[in-house]
Amino acid sequence: MTWIRTIPPEEADEKLRRALELARAPYPVEYSHTRSPGGDSIVMSHTLIPEALHHIFAGYGEMLSPNLPLRRDQHEMIATLVSVQNRCFY
Repeated sequence: MTWIRTIPPEEADEKLRRALELARAPYPVEYSHTRSPGGDSIVMSHTLIPEALHHIFAGYGEMLSPNLPLRRDQHEMIATLVSVQNRCFY
């Protein structure tokens, strides 16, 4: 749960709904549970600024592309080490 104000999907205007869809579209199939708009997530914490939401998370999704040289397990290892370094629990 975020501690900042967010806009739930049922209250989102067309611009925000589209930003959520575009941001999640390139994510790998392993993240399919995050493809539907809504729920508690870091993505929803960006709902006040749809343009930023789209660019940040669509860019991240593209960096996870299976067409790039890193494998899924390598992505996860990097994410885990960065989280540990940042003392982040997720």
